[in-house]
Amino acid sequence: MHNWFRLTRITLALLFASLFAPGGPMKAHAGGTGEKKHGYAPVNGLKMYYEIHGAGGTPLVLLHGGGSSIETTFGKILPVLAKSRQVIAFEQQGHGRTADVADRPFTFEQSADDAAALLKHLKIKQADLLGFSNGGHIAMQVAIRHPKVVRKLVVASAGFKRDGHPAEFWEFMKQAKLETMPKVLRDDYVKLSPHPEQLPTFFDKSVKRMREFKDIPVEDIRSITAATFVMIGDADNVRPEHAVELFRLLPHGKLAVLPGGHGAYLGEVTAARLEDSKVQFGDARKDSKLPGMVVAMIEEFLDAPMPEPKVK
Repeated sequence: MHNWFRLTRITLALLFASLFAPGGPMKAHAGGTGEKKHGYAPVNGLKMYYEIHGAGGTPLVLLHGGGSSIETTFGKILPVLAKSRQVIAFEQQGHGRTADVADRPFTFEQSADDAAALLKHLKIKQADLLGFSNGGHIAMQVAIRHPKVVRKLVVASAGFKRDGHPAEFWEFMKQAKLETMPKVLRDDYVKLSPHPEQLPTFFDKSVKRMREFKDIPVEDIRSITAATFVMIGDADNVRPEHAVELFRLLPHGKLAVLPGGHGAYLGEVTAARLEDSKVQFGDARKDSKLPGMVVAMIEEFLDAPMPEPKVK
């Protein structure tokens, strides 16, 4: 789960959230990276909010973390990525500007189906995927459940088994309450959601999804044929050893272990690390050059030749 226990300041990207207030059909705006479009798509019973930035090449789909929005997860790196490619970002069921469906729980499988359905709606046959935290779980499920729509995959700070997280993480999840959700994420939800009064329900559904997380079978991980770049922080809430295990199982895996805690290497709006069995806040630096380096690594991975199929 995208740390409910993190705490930091609102970044500049969040100050522009009002520019994307819910509207009708897709609209275009001038931006620093060229034309930007946003709108809503009918997806599996949702009115799903999405944005399209930049142009050129295979589209890159961004999958934000749990409890977050496009800006809180990707506000730092999205403008840079959009300079060289088309970037599609959307907000999952009940997150950000996408309203919830009352009788439908949050599941990684359903979110993966929603992502594939959005691509179909946009008439995109194949895309690259970058998923962070819960978005990384969703990205893997897209590759497992809808392999034809995935060209390359970037899985950032996400595991595939419960023991990929330290025991302290699960202890925290047992005790998680709305008050422990970082204020920056609570404020972001209230600002963007079409139903801000649903914050307690949103929190409960988000926590329930993570508490009930089930291991992804090893054979499903091995079935991911897309070239996959696994990224992890050395003080992440997923153990680096687990990221190595995931990397080893993937037929076409790459691995990077980066300094910092959960989300720090992406410049994510909040960041935290586990240290001496305690949560330490504010791990990301505003002036860090690491997100720029990580974008360069991601771009090099996406632009590299496709791997040759392995002979069985």
